[in-house]
Amino acid sequence: MGKVLAIANQKGGVGKTTTCINLAASLAATKRKVLLVDLDPQGNATMGSGIDKAGLTNSVYELITDRCDFQQAMQRSENGGYDLLPANGDLTAAEVELLAMKMKESRLRYALASARNAYDFVLIDCPPSLNMLTVNGLVAADAVIIPMQCEYYALEGLSALVNTIQRIAAVLNPSLQIEGLLRTMYDPRNSLTLDVSAQLTSHFGDKLYQTVIPRNVRLAEAPSFGMPALSYDKQSRGAVAYLALAGEVVRRNKQAARAAALANAND
Repeated sequence: MGKVLAIANQKGGVGKTTTCINLAASLAATKRKVLLVDLDPQGNATMGSGIDKAGLTNSVYELITDRCDFQQAMQRSENGGYDLLPANGDLTAAEVELLAMKMKESRLRYALASARNAYDFVLIDCPPSLNMLTVNGLVAADAVIIPMQCEYYALEGLSALVNTIQRIAAVLNPSLQIEGLLRTMYDPRNSLTLDVSAQLTSHFGDKLYQTVIPRNVRLAEAPSFGMPALSYDKQSRGAVAYLALAGEVVRRNKQAARAAALANAND
C-alpha cells in the first residue's frame, strides 16, 4: 500500500506547492509510482505539472463530490513523470458542498482508497489555510510533511499547525503523524535562518529533514513552463536538493517498514 503524505502549512508562500511538484518528480525519477493530488482551488500544482486547469472536464472536485470516479479525474504529467488529480477554481464550491455531506472530513480518503495500492507515494498539496479541504487532506494522509521558511512568523504558525494535526489525530485519523519538517528558501548567510534552524533541530530532532531547499531562480521559473525543476534544469541547485529530499524520504520509509516488520515478528 502506498504512503500518503500531505504537504501542509497554513502559511502561504513557504514553498508548499513547489515541494509537492518537485518531490513528486524526484520520487518518480527514482522509479517510484507517484500520484500528486492538487487540493488547492488555485490549481498551481496542476499548472506546474503541465496541465491546463481551465480545460479540465473532471477534477478532484468532481471526484470528492461523487460526480466522477478516480480514472475519469486522473491526468498524467508527462513533464513530471507522475499521475495527477488536478484542481481548479471549481474546488472552491466543494467547501460549501462538503458541509452538507455525510462523512465530510473523509471524502478524499474514500476517493483514494481504491487507488492508493497502485502507487508507492501519494502526495497531497493542501491549501494554505486550515479549512475543510485541508482537513480532508490530513484525514486521507498517513503523515504530514511541513515545508517552512526559517523566520520568526513561521515558528508561530508552526505551533498552530502542529496543534491542528494533533486534534485531527485524536478525533479523525489516529495514525496521522508528522513525517518531517522541510526548510525551504534556505539562506545560510542569514543569522535568523541559522537561529530558527537551531530551534527546529532542538524541538523536532530527527523529524527535521537534513536536506534543505535553497533559494533558487530555476525553482521559481520552472512552474511557468509547466514542469518541475528536474525537467527544466536538472543541474540546478533546486533540482539537486529535491532529488536529495526524495532519497531521504525513501530511506526513512524503508527504515520505518523494517522497524514495523521487526516489531510484528517479535509479537
